[in-house]
Amino acid sequence: MCECGSTGTPGAGPYACGRELVEFVLNAHGGEIALSTLPAGLELRCHGCGAAFILETFVQSCPVCGGVHAVSPPRASDPTAIQFAGADFVLPR
Repeated sequence: MCECGSTGTPGAGPYACGRELVEFVLNAHGGEIALSTLPAGLELRCHGCGAAFILETFVQSCPVCGGVHAVSPPRASDPTAIQFAGADFVLPR
């Protein structure tokens, strides 16, 4: 079994909120999940600036303000599960 936390505590791992979820997805499976294409893009409004865009990967920045959003694989079909890392969060290079 992997150590991704999918069988862990509710509210943690793939069910975390905000920055914690974004950081979890960024690090899951050695970072491989973050840039993986979502099975179906999710439409959203940026939680930072309100711009509309489509989340195409599990972790993605808003094309307008750079705000980082993520969704975890178990919730990849639920646009209400998209989390925002906060205005001061920057993706690692």
